[in-house]
Amino acid sequence: MGAKTRTGRESDGTGIDAVLAELNDRQRDAVTHGDNPLLIIAGAGTGKTTTLAHRVAYLMATGTDPGRILLLTFTRRAAAEMLRRVDDILSVCQHATGSGGKRRSRIAGRIVWGGTFHSVAARLLRQHGRLIGLDAEFTILDRGDAEDLLNVLRADLGLTKTETRFPLKGTCLDIYSRCMSTQQSLETVVNSSFPWCLDEIDGLKQLFQAYGERKESDGVLDYDDLLAFWRALLSEPAAAEVIRGRFDCVLVDEYQDTNLLQAEILRNLSPDGQGLTVVGDDAQSIYSFRAATVRNILDFPDIWPGTTVVTLEKNYRSTQPILDLTNGVIAQATERHAKDLWSARGDGAFPVLVDCPDESEQTDFVIDQILEHRETGIELKRQAVLFRASHHSLALEVELSRRNIPFHKYGGLKFIETAHVKDLLAFLKLAENPRDSVSGTRVLMLLPGIGHKKSRQLLDRLTEARYDFSVWDDQRVPSATANDWPGFVGLMKTLSGRAGRSPRPAGKQPSPLPAEVHAVRTVYAPLLERRHDHAAARLRDLEQLEQVAARFADRRTFLAEITLDPPSSTQELPGQPLLDDDYLVLSTIHSAKGLEWDAVYVIHAADGNIPSDMATGSDEEIEEERRLFYVALTRARDHLYICRPERYYFHARFHSDAHSLSQLTRFLPVGIQPLLERRFAGTVAPLDDFDNSTTGLSTADIRRKMGKRLWS
Repeated sequence: MGAKTRTGRESDGTGIDAVLAELNDRQRDAVTHGDNPLLIIAGAGTGKTTTLAHRVAYLMATGTDPGRILLLTFTRRAAAEMLRRVDDILSVCQHATGSGGKRRSRIAGRIVWGGTFHSVAARLLRQHGRLIGLDAEFTILDRGDAEDLLNVLRADLGLTKTETRFPLKGTCLDIYSRCMSTQQSLETVVNSSFPWCLDEIDGLKQLFQAYGERKESDGVLDYDDLLAFWRALLSEPAAAEVIRGRFDCVLVDEYQDTNLLQAEILRNLSPDGQGLTVVGDDAQSIYSFRAATVRNILDFPDIWPGTTVVTLEKNYRSTQPILDLTNGVIAQATERHAKDLWSARGDGAFPVLVDCPDESEQTDFVIDQILEHRETGIELKRQAVLFRASHHSLALEVELSRRNIPFHKYGGLKFIETAHVKDLLAFLKLAENPRDSVSGTRVLMLLPGIGHKKSRQLLDRLTEARYDFSVWDDQRVPSATANDWPGFVGLMKTLSGRAGRSPRPAGKQPSPLPAEVHAVRTVYAPLLERRHDHAAARLRDLEQLEQVAARFADRRTFLAEITLDPPSSTQELPGQPLLDDDYLVLSTIHSAKGLEWDAVYVIHAADGNIPSDMATGSDEEIEEERRLFYVALTRARDHLYICRPERYYFHARFHSDAHSLSQLTRFLPVGIQPLLERRFAGTVAPLDDFDNSTTGLSTADIRRKMGKRLWS
């Protein structure tokens, strides 16, 4: 028998102990913690993922059934990477104990419940949704689908014809989602975050009521519904007992990014906090625009009494001078979990504050410095330029292109948001759930000659036929549709594999998913070529989607996963492939979270840009902007440059001299500026370089002369 660990679980005496020896003391305390609530405050670069993966592996190695562990992350890829690490750790443990020469099977990835809040919610609702009257065959609306449905309802309700300016579909969805995520009333949300919509509250109430009713009749859920219905399951005693009984341990990554609805789910899932572990960093809470709240992590010890707080402060990413600056920046925060990061890497170059005459000089300095670092061996892809808003990089992008320097910009349309991908998925969604009017309308209107009115008639007839697509066989359609109609109806009948909503006949199974995607591509290709430019590039995207589909067991899982956590793309269409595999990274600060580079350039570090002048209306907003700046600075490993243009021209600098003068970001006050090296780009010179000798003439003499000439 091995020795008892601090958790009361029994270690094997060799394998897990060998793995734990690789951790620092704070990480080891977190990994071997017992069952009472645990809050791990993981500063930037302190090995958060390593610690959480080791904790999951430790729980499994000391007797916890992996099928009774729930790991919640914010992307599916993060969960997959975490569980891959867990399996690697367990493999090392197995090797250390000499228990067999074969590599350990991938237990964690196959058995642990790992995924995002939304994907786990979808999985639980498929299994237990009938307890709250939810049909397991629901399909999921992505953001674009939800906006489109709201837009249809806006028109149906006559809200687009009001004398005032009714909010557009995107704003309507933002308001609705914030109400759901914050659990605040419509009046409260509009008053605090959308005050220009105050006169439209009655119309918004009418719209959101209709939106809920249409989703109910269509058998669809949006992102907010997934969380709301999971919470509803947990509020029903019988369902809550079943779901809580599934899990002995619940672990949550990036807890600072959760909203109030997610925190409420966690409270209902683990009321006493036993087996609950959350990991995060309040200093990196930067997603309030998604309704995330820093209060969840700040108040965690108060919500779960008896919480143990373990703070990770040993930083494995940055040099000490960079950490001295980042510590100074975040120390100004009005409320935080205190921590003082220190470097495991020792000293290095001081961070540099660069004063530039204007944006053009800022661009020249950044590019010249990037190329200089490249000559010293730091590849372009190990360098990044970060900015508060996407448009801040436009001048830089133009100059990079002119100098033939390849770059990749983070933060554009996701793959699933492109029109051709949404079209293909709509075929599959309609086959999976024929009640889905959003997908049905999208698919039907791809056909020439069919508009809103005709698509509604066709969907109404499908409903009357209990969703048997064969009802469309003898349907009269416009002459422009006639050539495409038989192939389209045949495709839908094949994809649905059923008549009406009755179960599939015994022994009749749906086609393999890649074959289904291929069938859709075959029918959709000529429609795509008629509707979109760059058809060849778009068709290649759909070929890639067919390959992706091969990794999924069934259509339902595929649609849920690709809707909830889609692959990303920086542009709507793939550009020409770069012959050079080295490229500079451009990124908004929000998109850079979780990443790191050897050299980082933070541009436009002027008040009004950092912090954004759109986010200084309250103390809470300013505090989040401070955290955002902190996130930018902590991405740097060895070299950090912070650039501030002194002038912003109202027009192109060569067309007009009209400009405004900037102030250095308030997040670098005089008290912490000694932690920076000061440089001056272009024609800006430090005050110490000016001639301080005197001519004997005083300002008072000058004023007297001016007064005598002008008004005496």
